[in-house]
Amino acid sequence: MTVSVNMGVDGRGDAISIDLEELLATRLLVQGNSGSGKSHLLRRLLEKSAGQVQQVVIDPEGDFVTLADRYGHVPVEAADHSEKDIARLAGRIREHRASVVLSLEGLEAEGQMRCAAAFLSALFDAPRDHWYPALVVVDEAQLFAPAGGGEVAEEVRRSSLSAMTNLMCRGRKRGLAGVIATQRLAKLAKNVAAEASNFLMGRTFLDIDMARAADLLGMERRQAEAIRDLPRGTFLALGPAITRRPLAVAIGEVETQARSTSPKLMPLPDAPAGDMQELLFAKGNDPEPVLPLAPPPPRPLPSEALLQAMASSVPARTSVEAKSDYEVAGVIADVLEAIVADGDSTTRSASVLFQDFTVRCRMAGVPRPPLDLAEFTRRLSMARAGIYDVTDDSWTPALDAARSLPDDMLGPFLLVARAAREGAPCPSDEAIAASYGTASLGRARRLLQYIESRELIVSRVDLSGKRSIAIPRLGWSTAAA
Repeated sequence: MTVSVNMGVDGRGDAISIDLEELLATRLLVQGNSGSGKSHLLRRLLEKSAGQVQQVVIDPEGDFVTLADRYGHVPVEAADHSEKDIARLAGRIREHRASVVLSLEGLEAEGQMRCAAAFLSALFDAPRDHWYPALVVVDEAQLFAPAGGGEVAEEVRRSSLSAMTNLMCRGRKRGLAGVIATQRLAKLAKNVAAEASNFLMGRTFLDIDMARAADLLGMERRQAEAIRDLPRGTFLALGPAITRRPLAVAIGEVETQARSTSPKLMPLPDAPAGDMQELLFAKGNDPEPVLPLAPPPPRPLPSEALLQAMASSVPARTSVEAKSDYEVAGVIADVLEAIVADGDSTTRSASVLFQDFTVRCRMAGVPRPPLDLAEFTRRLSMARAGIYDVTDDSWTPALDAARSLPDDMLGPFLLVARAAREGAPCPSDEAIAASYGTASLGRARRLLQYIESRELIVSRVDLSGKRSIAIPRLGWSTAAA
């Protein structure tokens, strides 16, 4: 299906359109100095393609939230959410194909970069079943993919740059079509800009930006002066989704307006200078508050009196009835089940979850950590496979067979073993990845290959593409799935 998005007219008055399907495959870069009309261009593209494709807008200034009233975009104020909430939201956006505007207004530069990195990474890491086509529009892209270091932490800069690079370099296979806009090409990372095949270059005045724009448009350096003379709202277009030769395009009108607009001249107040001075220096009507004097510092206590005061301030410990080993085992099983039930636990390491485990145990009346980190890692792997009761002797053969595996690989093996013992269908790559604490399907497949190289399992794929896994040592085998 071919969908054309009318962007405006050329110098002869002919309509110029963008092939939306081609744009999804080849991406778009928009460049122009402040006031050249970049935001207007992006708004025109979003309005004309609304309803044809899912749209995700990363908006540093909150200008595009006005799309919500007319076109149904869901506005998201990043300042009201945590980084974890933003990542979870991105996954749901891909699953439900919702068009959203992520407003980063109110965040400092480093906070904007952290939020954008978490959001883009979660969009990129979505399960394969959710790889629907979507336009991902990033305004002021030089903030998130800077060409050099700045005042933000190096770790934040790298994570943001990595997320933008994934969007532009590898996003196409996941259905993500990057549309990025920048004020200055010289400030935008080259590996991000170079991945776009379509260009809309607006007015710019610095020689270095004109030279880079001319190179991207295939123009000679002496022709770059034309970029400086472009009127506001006019862009030089080139790319397989627009035109095969550089062409000036005057962007058409839009139906919605940004919350912030360009300043307009308005008449100054005509009050006489004396009246204005009186207004500025007039005394307030409210009486100024009188601050109380600070109390004198207390005199230091003698050392013996200080020790007695410290001792008396410590509350007496109340006796807590010790739990039996059976009760402690029940608490451990319940806490592990609660941790595994938390969807966010798959993205956190065992060392981080161990802290959560010890806190939950203390709240359940087990003051001392009942497991060390190594034993917790092993029990966590078992729990992710659905095994909470270690007193069940029926799992002893499977645990003995897996002694040669690292503790973090125990979960995937036991997940397969459980299905094999019950004759259930073979677990999917998604389930195996979750039991390993990752969302990467490739890592799950490599994990199975490693376990098979240790001669613990045998994987078979029939002619219909269904997989079954056998455990020869135990005589168990899953059903094909």
